[in-house]
Amino acid sequence: MNKKILLSMIAAMSLATSLAGVATPVRAGDDDRDFDNFRNRDHGGGHHGHKSKQVVLISLDGAKPNFIQQFIEEGVLPRDGGLARLSRHGAVALQNVTASPSLTAVSHIEIATGSNAVHNDIPSNTFQAAVAPITSSISGFAAPIGGYQESPLGPSPHPTAEPLWVQLRQQGKKVATATWPGGDGADISINGTVVQAAQPTRVVNYTVPFGAFGGLSAQGFSLTQSDFAPDAGVVAGLQAAGHFSFSPVLVTTNPIESFSCSSAQTSTCSSNAATFDVKYSIRVAAIDTTNDNKVNYDTLVFFDSTQGIKRGPFHAPSTGPAYAKFGDENAPFFFEGSGAKVGAAYYVSQLSADLSVVRFARYGANFIPRNTPVLADVDDINNNIGFWRPQADFRIPERLSPGFTNFPDVEIEAMFEDMVKTFVRYQAEIGERAIQNHPDADLVMVYIEQPDGSEHQFLLTDPRQGTNPKDPNSIGAGQDPAKVKRYASYIRFAYQVADKAVKKIADAAGPDSNVIVVSDHGFAPFHTSVSMTNILKNAGIDTTKLAIRTSGPAVNIYVNLQNREQGGTVDLATYKALVAQITDAVKNAVDPNPKFNYSLDSGRLFNVVETRPLQCNAGTGLCTSKTIGQDFGDVFALMAPGYNFDGIQSPGVARLGDPAFNAATTTVSMPNFYGAHGHDPELPVMSATFIAAGPDIRKTTIRRMRNLDVAPTIMQILGVRPHQVDGEVLREILR
Repeated sequence: MNKKILLSMIAAMSLATSLAGVATPVRAGDDDRDFDNFRNRDHGGGHHGHKSKQVVLISLDGAKPNFIQQFIEEGVLPRDGGLARLSRHGAVALQNVTASPSLTAVSHIEIATGSNAVHNDIPSNTFQAAVAPITSSISGFAAPIGGYQESPLGPSPHPTAEPLWVQLRQQGKKVATATWPGGDGADISINGTVVQAAQPTRVVNYTVPFGAFGGLSAQGFSLTQSDFAPDAGVVAGLQAAGHFSFSPVLVTTNPIESFSCSSAQTSTCSSNAATFDVKYSIRVAAIDTTNDNKVNYDTLVFFDSTQGIKRGPFHAPSTGPAYAKFGDENAPFFFEGSGAKVGAAYYVSQLSADLSVVRFARYGANFIPRNTPVLADVDDINNNIGFWRPQADFRIPERLSPGFTNFPDVEIEAMFEDMVKTFVRYQAEIGERAIQNHPDADLVMVYIEQPDGSEHQFLLTDPRQGTNPKDPNSIGAGQDPAKVKRYASYIRFAYQVADKAVKKIADAAGPDSNVIVVSDHGFAPFHTSVSMTNILKNAGIDTTKLAIRTSGPAVNIYVNLQNREQGGTVDLATYKALVAQITDAVKNAVDPNPKFNYSLDSGRLFNVVETRPLQCNAGTGLCTSKTIGQDFGDVFALMAPGYNFDGIQSPGVARLGDPAFNAATTTVSMPNFYGAHGHDPELPVMSATFIAAGPDIRKTTIRRMRNLDVAPTIMQILGVRPHQVDGEVLREILR
């Protein structure tokens, strides 16, 4: 997923919805025996005797097929893991051409509909609805699938695409979606008008929306022994709760933070304690759980001083105090009384035995959107799996969240890895829950966020990438080899965690299910951040008349046209001239620095540039083509690998050999992270994953396919004839 806009999109979704280890490599000859053992195994969490035609579709965001193959061969992914097992006994695609642009929302809706972005009208992770004000934007995760009627504004009477679950349910099939984009139970609005109702397009038999931002960003804390003192009341509360300390319990004399949440289901939390009606004042107790006759504090207890230390037991989503032990994973902390069921987690990154150095983080707050049509399913997860856990947060390693300035890199990175592990485990448990609740489901669709988040942060594989984002000389021979090696280990870990999720979900489904693993896109390292605004300004274009919507290396540029955008000001003649100017500026944009542009054609930044047709029967400004859909920009473009609109630092940092950075004119600069997607989907580096195995799927290798083909193939397995699809049935993989 495009990480730079992930949290802002989740926040937008929240507002729109809540307010409306190494193993032995595989030996030759083992395959058949291993598969027989798998087929006959007693799958503890699974079920038996259901229809053999069940399909379980798992998306691993950003999983690269070449990485999966490499890690299987190296033993990084175990031979009995989910991906290796499926690969040995099923169908594997060498190249899976994904959506254009190769972004998370775009690709997942393409997978779900079997229709390309022009037809399903999800052109980017974030874009502008053509009829909306030029200052507005809409999330691809919360946009109408299949378009909408422009005049009068409202739902389309004839959507140009629809999710496969709509067609399946029309034929009496049962579907469950576990945080799959588009399956959210939300009413979608533009300009305050509902343009797509939740029913029937965005609701299935069991619908769990993806989580949303709960109003509190992550926060780092640094304390010392002087911040702690004895507190007899806290000692008594801990003892009553069954928690004892072999050194005197010490407690922060002052709260480390205070905040508030709303008791209403339609609102969340704020760092301002005065904003909402439910108040929280967090204190920390230090305890020593080691009976070694030494002062050796090893655990921090985080509790709301207004409620004290509660004894428990606690039923999800409640957690009581968070007991976070140094060296262990984060401890979840539910905001008791929050109507939206918001929670966070605490992680201890450094804890000296004598409390001389204490560093910890409170991860960002999250919740599952409480959309009315799917509220029972949301509550099922909250009450049985728990509140939405914090996901890997790029704002921490990039030190964009407050309080982390003095944290060493390795502690920051350990936090990120901790979130990778616990969040993917949580997502896998939601998928498992969907299967357990609906063992007779014909189709179960599960979304897993990794390895995308880790690849964005740690894909440090190109010598042109600076290992120190602040130092232009840290490229090539100047790179820090220890950091390169460390980052490579984080990529491997992300794939291992995703692999465990696949295994857990596949085991829950059982051997009679067809399990398909896909990804939404590949990944490329990038070395340069690009300013689209400055490209246009330097070409003499008045950007005040435009909306520039970027997602990763993809951009949609809209002119504020009269009688199209709400409040449009640009007349038709000026519109045509501007579109031509923008197209020329984009096509002619180059990187003049040979240290970085040596893999480009004449140094050109963009290898895909498309322009909206100027004349059509539908009226100027709303024309479409084979490459430009309803809500695409007047100019749509994709940059070459190595370049990304995200990652521009503040203050900016000039690359080696470039002029000094000038915020008003500089177009290229050093970024502060490393991986990107959204490039031309035909590029091998953007190839998505496709692995499938089960009773209806034969062992074979596909040289080339498209993510468009996934939906019609699933429908073929389930005996439903697809319509309104651009993809084709992968008959060569079916028995």
